[in-house]
Amino acid sequence: MVQQRWADAAMTVAFENLPPVSAFPAVPGRRWGPGLWWSATTGRHVAAGSNAMRAQLMVMDRDREVTGLAGRPVRLLWRNPRGQARSWVPQLFARRADGTALLADCPSHPYAGGERARKGADAVAQACADIGWTYRRLPPLDDVLAANLKWLAGYSHPRNAGRPGLAAAVLEAFARPRPLNEGAEAAGDPIEVLPCAFHALWHGQLTADLTTPLHERVLVSPRGSDSPGKTAGAR
Repeated sequence: MVQQRWADAAMTVAFENLPPVSAFPAVPGRRWGPGLWWSATTGRHVAAGSNAMRAQLMVMDRDREVTGLAGRPVRLLWRNPRGQARSWVPQLFARRADGTALLADCPSHPYAGGERARKGADAVAQACADIGWTYRRLPPLDDVLAANLKWLAGYSHPRNAGRPGLAAAVLEAFARPRPLNEGAEAAGDPIEVLPCAFHALWHGQLTADLTTPLHERVLVSPRGSDSPGKTAGAR
């Protein structure tokens, strides 16, 4: 492991390409432990330490301003006012298209980690501000949004774009806002079309209201449409 001045490392190190500096802990009794998240942004796996972090990775993976992702790629060290050595390892690193970056922690609730986490957050936030980066403690996602993103993430891989010409047919079918099932039937066999439509929704080529549960009548719109994706009423 290499130690560098923070300002120098931020300018020269591609943190998005680094493995974790330390393993995520496996806590007995938790329903979800450390694992790997396949990123559509990078085409590689990203280490994830908790369900809350995986949910935030899904959000980052859909953000078109994010170009790279990594789990725990850097440990920051400093001395407190009493001269004592302290350190903190942020859970998530996201590289932005403009070259800046976000360091983040993904607590399952606002007080997770206690006083040590609060002091670590303050120190990392200041270190990021000094170089024009950002640090955040990301609040947990709404359950419905998290469930919708988890569903769409299952179709994020390029293979779900389908055969040549299918993606174009799907986008044409939803050139105007319409319910998901109607657009799928207009584009062809729904069994073939729906994975492609979900792939387009994940990548932002189509839009829908992800704050309500996805279902066959959800209103799907083209990217940039003035009509928000909301649930269509029954006919």
